[in-house]
Amino acid sequence: MALHSATTAEVDAEHGQRLDNFLLGRLKHLPKSRIYRMVRRGEVRVNGGRARPGYRLQRGDQVRIPPHRRADDDQRPSAPLPRGAAEALRRRVLYQDDDVLVLDKPCGIAVHGGSGIAYGIIETLRHTPGIAPPSCRLELAHRLDRDTSGCLVVAKNRPALLRLHDQFRAGRVRKRYDLIVTGRWPASTRTVTEPLARYVLANGERRMRVAADGDPARTDFAVVAHLDGASWLAAHPKTGRTHQIRVHAAACGHPILGDDKYARGEAQAHGRLMLHASELKLTLGDRQIRFRAPLPQEFDQYPRA
Repeated sequence: MALHSATTAEVDAEHGQRLDNFLLGRLKHLPKSRIYRMVRRGEVRVNGGRARPGYRLQRGDQVRIPPHRRADDDQRPSAPLPRGAAEALRRRVLYQDDDVLVLDKPCGIAVHGGSGIAYGIIETLRHTPGIAPPSCRLELAHRLDRDTSGCLVVAKNRPALLRLHDQFRAGRVRKRYDLIVTGRWPASTRTVTEPLARYVLANGERRMRVAADGDPARTDFAVVAHLDGASWLAAHPKTGRTHQIRVHAAACGHPILGDDKYARGEAQAHGRLMLHASELKLTLGDRQIRFRAPLPQEFDQYPRA
């Protein structure tokens, strides 16, 4: 592990981003709990003073990143690449050009490595021959929860990453998720706008909850089909808060099947999180392109009427 000395980063293209998301993007090989601890302890400074994790960065802000130890980014993780992992991801590539790769992310795999995880999606892609030239530095344009499957966008260079970040922040990326929730979802519940706030468990794990002083959040829901004791929904998030769809569904009394964080009892014990990023529409160059990730086989047990 190499010791990285304190650095100061000036905010430019990242303006408008939350401080915690800025740090998570810069310190990918540190556990999230460590990053939040750095902020709480005042080790991270913005313009010389303390700042909350949810502080929105302004252009020209000076962010001090404290000394930390992490694995050298240019070195391969010490653990070997899981057998067959590279080929499995190669088969899930939905689209790629010189700037962008769109992947159908599998359920159960984190988007990046971290505490106790040697390889996530991004590390596996970086060590998969033929995905990108050695000079490319693959970076996540956005994130999906570990147990969420579906469309994931990866940038192949810095300019492409910044263009994608601008689209996501401005709300110009259109997203559809398919999900199965408990009970009969009322047709009258079409838009949920409960504000969301982050909190941290004793073990350092991040969770979200509805809170009057939280960040604005909006999810539009539509009933695809009523099932036996459950409902198949399409969700269109208009903001990008952590766990947004999961918390909004649970707050309505209809948690997603398989949600080990926000569901309870039998709903929590379901085999997998029944949440899939099925469609994503964004602008590449002068074209608007819609990408579709096929529904996982677990959805086949819930035939639509």
